[in-house]
Amino acid sequence: MTPAADWLLPDWPAPARVKACVTTRAGGVSLPPFDTFNLGDHVEDDLQAVTQNRQRLSALIECPPAWLRQVHGVVVADANPAIVAEADASWTVQTGVACAVLTADCLPVLFCDRAGTRVAAAHAGWRGLAGGVLEATLAALAVPASEVLVWLGPAIGPRAFEVGGEVRDVFLTDHPQAVSAFVPSVNAGRFMADIYALARLRLAACGVTAVYGGGFCTVTDPRFYSYRRAARTGRFASLVWLD
Repeated sequence: MTPAADWLLPDWPAPARVKACVTTRAGGVSLPPFDTFNLGDHVEDDLQAVTQNRQRLSALIECPPAWLRQVHGVVVADANPAIVAEADASWTVQTGVACAVLTADCLPVLFCDRAGTRVAAAHAGWRGLAGGVLEATLAALAVPASEVLVWLGPAIGPRAFEVGGEVRDVFLTDHPQAVSAFVPSVNAGRFMADIYALARLRLAACGVTAVYGGGFCTVTDPRFYSYRRAARTGRFASLVWLD
């Protein structure tokens, strides 16, 4: 892999054959407001530009991504570059196939096992997170929770993610301890939500404690696309694969 200079490389103790990266806005051919490395083909960007950006990504990581049609659900697909599955996560034991998710404020979550035999990527907006997309991804990996490593990629930060009380209630129904991830907003009846804390709580409830990453904010960090910052915008990718 020859990552672009400003791409993120996860800071997790994954086995050497597990490769992962997060793209940024820079280095592509898309015009404003998608400038420049938009990888989303559903955001009204010129499809020829998106295709060029995706081809450049494949060349840089030296393997094809398995793109998904993400719907804020909990379906986990077998990663297959030849099929655009309707799913919000994918996993694989094959070498040379990248599990990929596209985001612009939602939480991208990368998984691998300690043995380096399988990887997965999940797209976790609040609906998918509350619905159980992380739990479904863990189930697809089919290894003991103690053998799983997780990295939380760039998402909307806790100072930017304002939600209504109904969102808080959804999380508290299954996990009352999630109350700690919500702080009352200055706006009555609303809360500032920490999506990273919510993900860690749900992973911990499954027995996964080796969780890394977090601490980003796509809204305030101009390296990343943010739907909350600008509704007409692109998508960046978080990818993981076996070398």
